[in-house]
Amino acid sequence: MAVPSGAYQTYQQIGIREDLSDEIFMISPTETPFLTGIAKTTATNPAHEWQTDALSAAAANAQIDGDDASTNTAVPTVRLRNYVQNLTKVPMVTENAQAVNTAGRADEMDYQVMKRGKELKLDLEFSLSRNAGSTAGSAGSASLSASVESWLSSNRSSVQLGSGATTPGYSGTTVAAPTDSSTAGTLTEAALRAVIQACYSAGGMPDTLLVGPAVKNKITDAFTGIATRFREVPSGSKAQIISGVDLYVSNFGEFRLVPSRIVRDQNILVLDMKMWKCAFLVPFTSWELAKTGASYRRQLYVAATLEASNQASSGKVTDINPAL
Repeated sequence: MAVPSGAYQTYQQIGIREDLSDEIFMISPTETPFLTGIAKTTATNPAHEWQTDALSAAAANAQIDGDDASTNTAVPTVRLRNYVQNLTKVPMVTENAQAVNTAGRADEMDYQVMKRGKELKLDLEFSLSRNAGSTAGSAGSASLSASVESWLSSNRSSVQLGSGATTPGYSGTTVAAPTDSSTAGTLTEAALRAVIQACYSAGGMPDTLLVGPAVKNKITDAFTGIATRFREVPSGSKAQIISGVDLYVSNFGEFRLVPSRIVRDQNILVLDMKMWKCAFLVPFTSWELAKTGASYRRQLYVAATLEASNQASSGKVTDINPAL
């Protein structure tokens, strides 16, 4: 059909107002399952310390009637340390950017602070749940908090095809970062069961499997210890297809299967969540920075470290290739 002669179309029209939705859509992940799931405590020194202890192993114990008492030699506690890590974000907005009329947010600086605050929380989750070693820092270098992967030295199983997988753990006053295998291998349920059993034998009561998305799919597809895929459907209701798994049942208890976008997708972290804490020297806070020109700056800040109350309560399966 031809356009009628003389018709004035929007293509020629001048002055049409902009049609911009007054919303901003963002799907960037903000979940912090490890930070959210562990307890919070207070640090009062950049070198945060705590102690662990252990009972003697159960043994035969039979004494002669009336015999003199024998003294049991006391074993001292073990003193552990992790260093506080300082994390910060600094949004900056110019006078003009703050003054203009914006869509989707009423105040540009408030919006930038909101975004940077979520990023700072994700950065703390990264620090807590990955594979960093610890360092005290110095006048010219930042201190680092050892992550959960690095602490887990007692109960571990590598499904490696190559060589070189190590977890030195705590030694002296620092925790060394783990070394990955040269070639990742196939995840087996036997490897997970072995770690769970080791945690139980050590006295731990782990309750959470923290995994990356690919490993979660692997467990769902291949493991027999998954919770039932059936769900009771009331009369008159529609049936549901259950293809996901949120619960793993072992010989030593039930485990929440928790996916994380931040943990390395080559491990299963078998965690007794009661035995991990985030210790804050400075909780999440923010303040205005001095103006040095026609702009505003605000600093967001947190100083925290990971307290591994007793790492032997937990464990890990490492060097997984989820594609195998």
